[in-house]
Amino acid sequence: MKEAIHPNYTQTVITCACGATYETGSTKKDVHVEICSSCHPFYTGKQKLIDTGGRVDKFNKRFGINNK
Repeated sequence: MKEAIHPNYTQTVITCACGATYETGSTKKDVHVEICSSCHPFYTGKQKLIDTGGRVDKFNKRFGINNK
């Protein structure tokens, strides 16, 4: 490898908006993220399905499905 062309790899702290912090190595200094595995709905199991614009009702009406 050539000398003096690679960035410095140092220890850094990644901080999430929820307050969780992680220590890792990176070429960047302190990194701030909006969402992490501690607060992401997929990993926490608190995922919600949202019916946007009545798509489910529209599908059920189109195919004659009654949800009773």
